Amino acid sequence: MPSKFHPNEIKVVYLRCTGREVSGTSALAPKIGPLGLSPKNTGDDITKATGDWKALRITVKLTIQNRQAQTEVVPSASALIIKGIKEPPRDRKKQKNIKHSGNITFDEIVSIA
Repeated sequence: MPSKFHPNEIKVVYLRCTGREVSGTSALAPKIGPLGLSPKNTGDDITKATGDWKALRITVKLTIQNRQAQTEVVPSASALIIKGIKEPPRDRKKQKNIKHSGNITFDEIVSIA
């Protein structure tokens, strides 16, 4: 049985999700439910925080203290490159196996790295 969670403790939870899409509460509940957070409210916070990353897979860092979650986006290098080539957002359910093409400057690649 896991140790009891104390409210003053800081817990960090990393979640992988798609930008600007509501995460299923059934997927969030096992991860954040034992920490005393509402999956629906946390899902809404994640949706607001990932507004700039529509349809891209990114990692979200939840820092939990006193039953309050602070949401922070931690984008991967691939998400930063796709955003750097300025592709329009796509519908994940309709467009599959997309080929990414575009121009990106060397300075942008260095800043991503």
